[in-house]
Amino acid sequence: MKAVTRLFESAVEIAHDLLTRVVGPGDTVVDCTAGNGKDTAFLAGLVGDAGTVYAFDIQDQALQNTRTRLETEGLLARVNLVAAGHENLDLHVSRGLKAAVFNLGFLPGGNKNLITRPSSTVTALEKAAELLNTGGLLVVVVYTGHRGGTEESSAVDSFFGGLPRVHWDVIRLVFPNRGSSPPYLISAQKRWRN
Repeated sequence: MKAVTRLFESAVEIAHDLLTRVVGPGDTVVDCTAGNGKDTAFLAGLVGDAGTVYAFDIQDQALQNTRTRLETEGLLARVNLVAAGHENLDLHVSRGLKAAVFNLGFLPGGNKNLITRPSSTVTALEKAAELLNTGGLLVVVVYTGHRGGTEESSAVDSFFGGLPRVHWDVIRLVFPNRGSSPPYLISAQKRWRN
């Protein structure tokens, strides 16, 4: 019997599938929440030696975890690790982004009291949207099962719902049979610059 390929294994895997359709060698992308480096390393693999990944995090532990992963995978030269909140991304990145990725919540294995917050996340989304090239992607994995998660989810949904449809295509993918608060994916592709 042939093994079944799981198309909907996780929101992160679906996010990565979307990114492979848009991001390629030489592109500039942002991981707005470096965490343990999974998204950062994935993006570094997509952009190749000629591309650049900016990875933001406010936690030293997250940046160290990401650095270790990148060094192990031989990808560190493609990444600029930035010790700053994602709401400051425009101070470090200029126009020309192909994608911006967010994996919200808290650092897995870290302090669960240090969480992403609605105001800084929405500010970062606004700035990333402005910096994206036509055809670029905003990709967000939203977790609601922690303190503050529901409020951040509402703010993120409101941001995406407010993007003008003449300029943006927006999707929201949920897992309705995976418990009371499974993570979900929300993403937008910029159709043309406003």
